[in-house]
Amino acid sequence: MRKLYPSKELTKVNELPAVTLLVAAFNEEDWIEEKIRNGFELEYPQGKLHFLLVTDGSNDATTQKARDYPIPEGAHFQVLHEPERRGKLAAVERVMPLVETPIVVFTDANTTLNAQAMLNLVKHYADLKTGAVAGEKRINTASKDEASSAGEGIYWRYESLLKRWDGELYSAVGAAGELFSIRTELYENIPKDTLIEDFYLTMTVLRKGYRIAYAADAYAVENSSASVAEELKRKIRISAGGLQASWRLRDLLNPFQYGIFSWQFFSHKVLRWTLAPLALPIILLSNSALALGGSLLYQVIFGLQIIFYLLAGLGWIFERRQLKIKAFFIPYYFCVMNYSVFLGFLRLIKGRQTVLWEKAERKKNMA
Repeated sequence: MRKLYPSKELTKVNELPAVTLLVAAFNEEDWIEEKIRNGFELEYPQGKLHFLLVTDGSNDATTQKARDYPIPEGAHFQVLHEPERRGKLAAVERVMPLVETPIVVFTDANTTLNAQAMLNLVKHYADLKTGAVAGEKRINTASKDEASSAGEGIYWRYESLLKRWDGELYSAVGAAGELFSIRTELYENIPKDTLIEDFYLTMTVLRKGYRIAYAADAYAVENSSASVAEELKRKIRISAGGLQASWRLRDLLNPFQYGIFSWQFFSHKVLRWTLAPLALPIILLSNSALALGGSLLYQVIFGLQIIFYLLAGLGWIFERRQLKIKAFFIPYYFCVMNYSVFLGFLRLIKGRQTVLWEKAERKKNMA
């Protein structure tokens, strides 16, 4: 497979561009000090790293803790706050006019970046066709974690593999908000009711003729959801946002204009948020009808499907009894993910999903 990006890397200090690290935090008093500390521990020339923290709507100690944090001498650090909560997108759009660096890096407040994350994101901009760079999301899991941790961790390893292959083929398909960057000049204000702004924003780069690179060596580590119920909250709103984005970005499905990326977008995202979940019950019902016809092949396939859903049911039972057997949690998490698409669709068409997301509770033990 051809190499998409040139071998040249921006590693010399005099070649590195100035970068803004932008964090939008809402009621993150438990994480904000660690986030600031992590930001200043990144391996990047201090004079070229600008740290912008916006805490709009926060009514806990987030803003005060950020303002009281001892900032290294000579560091560029600014805390911006407005009392009204209008959502992450509104907060970002409010402060983007203050960004004067050619590259802006977005990351969530409850994640920890690896020390080389900034360098490994920026090096991809040596290719002038790169308009954005998606970092990798990793889940902090333990060997005895329950369903939410086991399922979420495996899901993101699978998702990261797909993103890496997408990047090698032509372009990554969007980015997760935990860590991504964009050329500042390519930033554009997007519809204010956009539900998954990180994905939508990076996809607008494709419309301008640029690619989204994928940097597996720039990663954000996040704790897993506290439970499957908390993870379901996230999946429902993400599904609602994915369906909304698929419709609004439907022009990217034109292969005559966007070539192979149209296939990438359709197969990686659109199918996942539309036909794939719908196909599961259809496949089960049609397979049961075929199995009744006496064909051994269809009977075996139907039997395997039944076993899979039984394992998912056992995963549901074991999670409630706090029995930690990962083999059952994987099919359980798979079913929860696809179930969330149906709930997300209902929430979207009823207009019940707003940009003011209900935060999902995360585990507290950061690694």
